[in-house]
Amino acid sequence: MSDRIPAAANIQIKEISDSVLLKAVFEIRQKVFVEEQAVDPEEEYDEYEDSSRHFLLLANEKPCATGRFRRTENGWKIERMAVMAEVRGLGYGGMVLQKMLGEVPKDGRPIYLHAQEHALSFYQRHRFLALGDRFWEANIPHYKCVWQAEA
Repeated sequence: MSDRIPAAANIQIKEISDSVLLKAVFEIRQKVFVEEQAVDPEEEYDEYEDSSRHFLLLANEKPCATGRFRRTENGWKIERMAVMAEVRGLGYGGMVLQKMLGEVPKDGRPIYLHAQEHALSFYQRHRFLALGDRFWEANIPHYKCVWQAEA
């Protein structure tokens, strides 16, 4: 039997406020970043866990995707976007990103992220514009991207 969740699954995206669901967020990030991408756990889990707003997508009550955002000196930073391998391609990453974009305060500060190079086209489809040169973060090539709000 496959673990694959159908595209027509019952989808919920929750802002996390309890430790049980935060554990599910960390489990997704562990699988995607630490296990699949070989990111050092010391780099993955940081001092911003408590000050960030975390979001979790559940499909048929199964944790499938996550992301977080936080205020920085440069604006609002979206980060730690991750989708479980078995449900990639179903649009769950875009759903989490759109939910977070709806929740980020629109206070004139820029909304930005550091996109992994392989995911750059995903972010461009969601109106993020790459700025500057490629750089390396956690041994993975990235680009800084800024969200272009609709006029």
